Amino acid sequence: MPPPYTPTRAPGTWDVIVVGAGPAGATAARVAAAQGCETLLLERASIPRYKTCGGGLVGASLAALPPGLPLKVHDTAGRFTFALNGTKTRTLTCSSPVCAMVYRSELDAALTEVAAAAGAEVRDGTALTALEERDGTVTVRTNSGDTLRARAVVGADGSASRVARYVGVECAQVDLALEAEVPVDPRTAERWRGRVLMEWGPLPGSFGWVFPKGEVCTAGVVAARGNPVALRAYKEDFLARHGLLGPRPLHDTGHLTRCRRPDSPLSRGRVLVAGDAAALVDHWSREGISYALRSGDLAGRAAALVVAAGDEAEANAAAAHYGRQVDDVLGAEMRASGSLMRLFTRRPGLVHTALTRLPPAWRRLDAYIAGRTSVAGIMTTPVARTAAALADRLP
Repeated sequence: MPPPYTPTRAPGTWDVIVVGAGPAGATAARVAAAQGCETLLLERASIPRYKTCGGGLVGASLAALPPGLPLKVHDTAGRFTFALNGTKTRTLTCSSPVCAMVYRSELDAALTEVAAAAGAEVRDGTALTALEERDGTVTVRTNSGDTLRARAVVGADGSASRVARYVGVECAQVDLALEAEVPVDPRTAERWRGRVLMEWGPLPGSFGWVFPKGEVCTAGVVAARGNPVALRAYKEDFLARHGLLGPRPLHDTGHLTRCRRPDSPLSRGRVLVAGDAAALVDHWSREGISYALRSGDLAGRAAALVVAAGDEAEANAAAAHYGRQVDDVLGAEMRASGSLMRLFTRRPGLVHTALTRLPPAWRRLDAYIAGRTSVAGIMTTPVARTAAALADRLP
């Protein structure tokens, strides 16, 4: 529903400024604009831009996309191969293949185009350099020397977010992911077509993945930040074992993923954070696109309510309500994934055996991939609760 009234903005003042044109930011801008807010979407890079990301859209992500989004899907995974550090390999088939393989550059550009179609103004090549709030107005300064003002700001500027620092986002888990996009020959492309690899790695809480995208495979590894030498060695070994080390990669990059503390703030005054900027990422799988899309939608609606507020108390109430909404849904999923991550870190072999040898465990994960349940739904099963409780007691 639109806000109770449409405010008249002062000259040079926007209703909503969104910082970052990824899934969270583009969604927040689209939703705020659709609510009647004069919305400006800032992106520091030129659109389309490369983004380090596996690019696998699970059911929750697909369900959160705007209807009719013009997006090219390069493959759809119907089979998942699981391995334990290169051993005990087993491939399982999804009951309803939905996991879509996309490039983030294409996804983000498509979402930004839809935001613009909804009425948001998009300015790429424009980075935020500072922001402050005073007397019901947020002032944003950019690298081009502009000073912009807004009634509300949504920070969706990634894991290295300036807006997150302003809000005071705190993290419980920080990981380093190393990724390469590797061109493959037709035989290799056919070998991977429709199949994702998830290999539990040698470092605590680590895994490697291969996502097929036709003539390219996106492959990488992730583990807790703090041992980059060992992680690079794992990446080299992982790519070599799967025949992906020889070709010169199109991209070979790394990035940090951050998971928020349960009590971490999601707003400060009229400034909200969403997606990676809010450190909304699954602890175990490090999946963040579904969190970005869903939190972006909530942030866009909340920003519209902040703009429509009659006074600061009402604006603060709208921002606080956004935090409760995120915590009720996404926070619950993160708490569940945190329990799964503790179990996986302590007993990766147990998790692997459960997924590959116990049909009910695979059916639950299959349902999660398809969007029929959440990690919280998985972790409420008696077996999962017992295993998680046991893991919490292990050294």
